[in-house]
Amino acid sequence: MNTIMVIGAGQMGSGIAQVFAQSGYHVYLNDMNESALEKGMKNIEKLLNRAVDKGRMTEDEKTATIRRLSPSINLQDAKNCDLVVEAVIENMDVKMSVFKHLDEITPAHTILASNTSSLRITEIASATNRPDQVIGMHFMNPVPVMKLVEIIRGLQTSEETYQAIEDITRKLAKTPVEVNDFPGFVSNRILVPMINEAIYTLYEGVATVEDIDRVMKLGMNHPMGPLQLADFIGLDTCLYIMEVLHEGFGDSKYRPCPLLRNYVKAGWLGKKSGRGFYQYD
Repeated sequence: MNTIMVIGAGQMGSGIAQVFAQSGYHVYLNDMNESALEKGMKNIEKLLNRAVDKGRMTEDEKTATIRRLSPSINLQDAKNCDLVVEAVIENMDVKMSVFKHLDEITPAHTILASNTSSLRITEIASATNRPDQVIGMHFMNPVPVMKLVEIIRGLQTSEETYQAIEDITRKLAKTPVEVNDFPGFVSNRILVPMINEAIYTLYEGVATVEDIDRVMKLGMNHPMGPLQLADFIGLDTCLYIMEVLHEGFGDSKYRPCPLLRNYVKAGWLGKKSGRGFYQYD
């Protein structure tokens, strides 16, 4: 594999594009929104400059990485790619539409991967005529720093496809973990219900926001409290994943906390909106 497309120039997509480019791949970073694409490219350059300043990368390595990145507003550029990694909004209809188009555009050998954090790969693959070449590649945020990639097999994902993605993950200096296709996979099936329980603890008046986070940081050695982490993930994203878990398993233990629903309805989405459980300048 030599040429990669990453679809979605947000925080996750730009981070994924960066690590592929740093590892020697030519990368198209694609987004239909030109301003989002420009912002994503600038964010990559900012992170690379910071890496140079901290001595983690040379100026020549930075320049070479940027040269391997091509901004793209046309999905037709995928016709040149060996692998496409989709990192668009966490919505099944949107993802299936993207995969249907990719199936029509890309060469027969191209692997189609989704960075979904909770949605079923088997269902996404059903939008294509190559379900054996569709797989989940769930990176962690921030992508350039975090070492884990959950690799999710759909029902029809072939062994060849899985092996190719495991190999490429190692070439990115990431650690692959094989996961089967269940709602939330491993990471979010454990993490987001913990966040939801922390929100219930606040909702029921057990302790304040700061003290709930303090208990988990000082008592459980978590680097960040669950409510602060929820703000960084985005409360709308947390709610969506809880709804996927609740619907997927039909178990009341995955019921989203009413306080979480209220915050999302109020537009308090966390750090990105300026207010969640904490206020941000």
